[in-house]
Amino acid sequence: MKILLANPRGFCAGVDRAITIVEEVLKRAGAPIYVRHEVVHNTYVVKRLKAQGVIFVESLEEVPDGATVIFSAHGTPKRVYEEAAQRGLTVFDATCPLVTKVHTEVNRMAQAGIEIVMIGHAGHPEVEGTMGQCEERDAIHLVETVADVERLQVRNPERLGYVTQTTLSQDDAAQIIKALHRRFPKISSPKKEDICYATQNRQNAVRALAQEVDVLIVVGSRNSSNSNRLRETAERRGIAAYRIDSAAELKPEWIKDKRCVGITAGASAPETLVRDVTAALQALGAEGVRECEGAVENVSFPLPKNLQRDG
Repeated sequence: MKILLANPRGFCAGVDRAITIVEEVLKRAGAPIYVRHEVVHNTYVVKRLKAQGVIFVESLEEVPDGATVIFSAHGTPKRVYEEAAQRGLTVFDATCPLVTKVHTEVNRMAQAGIEIVMIGHAGHPEVEGTMGQCEERDAIHLVETVADVERLQVRNPERLGYVTQTTLSQDDAAQIIKALHRRFPKISSPKKEDICYATQNRQNAVRALAQEVDVLIVVGSRNSSNSNRLRETAERRGIAAYRIDSAAELKPEWIKDKRCVGITAGASAPETLVRDVTAALQALGAEGVRECEGAVENVSFPLPKNLQRDG
């Protein structure tokens, strides 16, 4: 049994930046510091940061007056920024710049009086953060499926635009976008596709890997949208795929009598977990590890101005 490693895999620039922000704020402010929502969706990363003195909360009500708080990579509604300012909290914003780009699109359309359709998953913090950019809740509508598009009621089909969650499946998003254009021919598209480069690259890598492997292991946490989309991408191509948080969750029966096993990792999963899973597969009899070719990522994002050393 051989092992093929997908490329690219694991941390993207936005996740790397968010974790760096938390670590830098810890150095400057000292523990404890607070993070609203998990800074990135990965159990290993969150546990490591907790051990260093980070306290994760779901509401600013849990943050004491005068404390330091970081907003997660997924984006935050406007009302939360306003609440933090009113309470005088020291805020550092770890929102991924590609999510910020979507927020900018939403604000531009809202100011122009354009009704907005958000393609995404209900309850996901990125969706809540993006929809929370609109002060009027009925100015933005969430759709998750083609069926949602068919049921959608808008005020003016002539003044309509859409944005998407950055971590969606390209396949799913394409179907929903097609349905939107079919039902609302004058709907406007984002100037640039919202699904982020890292999500696209990792899904493309899985598509390529699916042509060679019998089973795919996706390293990523249960609440990681992009990790779940990687598993679905493989399954749609007839490949058995399993998402695991760590090597401890690997089951021998998944790989029994398999010729070739693929490994990838969601954009919030660190490489150390991939190494652990590779070692566990080798302990189960796998021989030979090959890195697949894939898109080269050299993207990096600057830290917020209030963390830049010359700022």
